[in-house]
Formats: sequence, structure tokens, C-alpha cells
Amino acid sequence: MTRPFVLGLTGSIGMGKTTTAGMFADAGVPVWDADAAVHALYAADGAAVPIVAALCPDAVGPDGVDRAALKSWVARTPDGLARLEGGVHPLVAADRAAFVARAAAQAQPVVVLDVPLLFETGADRACDAVAVVSAPEAVQRARVLARPGMTPQTFAALMARQMPDAEKRARADHVIATTDLDSARGDVQRLLDRIRGNRHA
Repeated sequence: MTRPFVLGLTGSIGMGKTTTAGMFADAGVPVWDADAAVHALYAADGAAVPIVAALCPDAVGPDGVDRAALKSWVARTPDGLARLEGGVHPLVAADRAAFVARAAAQAQPVVVLDVPLLFETGADRACDAVAVVSAPEAVQRARVLARPGMTPQTFAALMARQMPDAEKRARADHVIATTDLDSARGDVQRLLDRIRGNRHA
């Protein structure tokens, strides 16, 4: 059973990562979504519920984890984030590994790991290559501030948690320009052609 080529996909908020992940899926590539994996772990029967309940019982109810309550607990608990990540990250990593194993069993040549904080969490070490989605700063800012409820202050706080775009691009193996859909789709197809070509070389 051959392990598929694992491509990490990341990018800062507003850079078009979700849209780009959809382009890979449209091209027939299995995509693992880190946010969706966490959402499933926090659902009523999710594996992370007992971990969160042990840390912050008030953040767990009949529907699983109340993310707003959990976020509030993390904000007021000095080591809260580290303790939460220490319990949840191994579950996320196990879900990711199971996804890659299923793809290998299906003889998939390439998979994509869609991870917002790929470099920040060290998940890039599980990838054969990393693609970063990027757009000019003015485009990014306009996209994010157009979202419902978004303010310049919230945008600044989100940006402070993320590695700067320039550093991500410097660390990436591939950069996908998302200024417009056609150029992004072209970059995705060229990247897939290169990966598949190298595997058959």
C-alpha cells in the first residue's frame, strides 16, 4: 500500500484558502479539513468532549462543546490554551493520520491537508510539501472586513495570532495566487500536474 503524496494547504485569514481547497476537491483530490475535524471532535458524541469537560465543565452541554464558553475559559485561564491543545491536538493528529491511511487504502496519489495554522502548530512536518495561498494585503483586508460582524480591531487580533504572510510564503514549497479565481485554478492544476508527474517519473 503506497502512501499518497501529502500536500499541506495553508494561508492567512482572507487569503482564499477555503475556496482553493474546494478547487483541489473539484479536481478529485481528497481534502482533510482541520476545522471540520475539530468541529466533529466537539460535537455531542465527539472524542474531545470528555477532555473539555475535565478542563471546563461549564463549556459542555447536551450538544457537545459550547465553543463560546470554552473560548471565554481559555481567555481567563493563564495556561488554558496549552492544556486544551495538549488534550485535543493528539486527537486531531490521529484523525489526520486515519484520513491519510484511508486515502492510501484507496490508492489515492495525492491528498491535501487544509490547516489554517499549519506552520504555527508544526503540522507541516506531516507533509511532503506545503502550498500557501496568498493575495495582496489590501485584497486580504477588504475580504476580511466585508465579513459580517468583523471589525478592524478583531481583524488585527486575528492577524496577531498568525504567522506573517511573507514568512509563510518564504517557508512554502508552492505559492498559489488568489487575486482572481482563474489564476488560482491555474496554479492548482499546474501544481497537481507537477506532483503527479514526479510520482510517475
